[in-house]
Amino acid sequence: MNTSVNPKLLPFLDHPAPIPFAHRGGAGVFPENTLPAFKNAIDIGYKYLETDVHLTKDREVIAFHDESLERVANISEKISDLTLKELSQIKIDNYATIPTLLELLELFPEAKINIDPKSDSVVTPLIEMIEKTNSISRVCIGSFSDKRLKQIRKSLGPELCVSAGPKSVMKFLAGKYARINSRFTYHCLQVPQRSGPVKIVTREFVQRAHAKGLQVHVWTIDDPDKMHELLDLGVDGLMTDEPSTLKDVLIERKTWWD
Repeated sequence: MNTSVNPKLLPFLDHPAPIPFAHRGGAGVFPENTLPAFKNAIDIGYKYLETDVHLTKDREVIAFHDESLERVANISEKISDLTLKELSQIKIDNYATIPTLLELLELFPEAKINIDPKSDSVVTPLIEMIEKTNSISRVCIGSFSDKRLKQIRKSLGPELCVSAGPKSVMKFLAGKYARINSRFTYHCLQVPQRSGPVKIVTREFVQRAHAKGLQVHVWTIDDPDKMHELLDLGVDGLMTDEPSTLKDVLIERKTWWD
């Protein structure tokens, strides 16, 4: 099977200007990965959402980052030990509910969603959800697990937008894809601006990615000066917890698009 696709042909990556992603819906404004956060992002004009997924005890795919509720709700139970009904009774900050991935796909039918599968157990149900809802053109999969990425890519094929996994990013940084005809099983590099003392996103990095037909999306950027700096380098997307701030920056640069 040919696993290489021109990123420009993928609907997820077909955009007229840098992509503004609402990271976890906009975690700096509303409780992360909750319906109020995602709704706010859509209401202010965002077309791209970013979320994470876990699997409940009754095998429902939910939009949530951590494996437990301790950080956001002071509850020690793991997501995998709770049913969807039990989760629906838990309020984040006493008012916000945790949505399922299906809810996000159905409530925001025009939105594209960047998805990070956070556990091995969620991979197969996620694949089934994407197939069931015919959402392959609306999603991009990114993960810190090369194994999960490989499994999802193998199941859904080359029409699925996939971000480079950790090993591929390291190889790209090390210049191990120097041959002009290098073919990739991913379509974008979704990376932090830096990792510890190492600056990842440089002008040279962006130019090399573009020369290979790859887009560069950077996370998680909340400071307007850093947003301008990265946009000046030519990055193709920014993920932010502060969606209004990024919108203002893009409006200032005349690159906010409706």
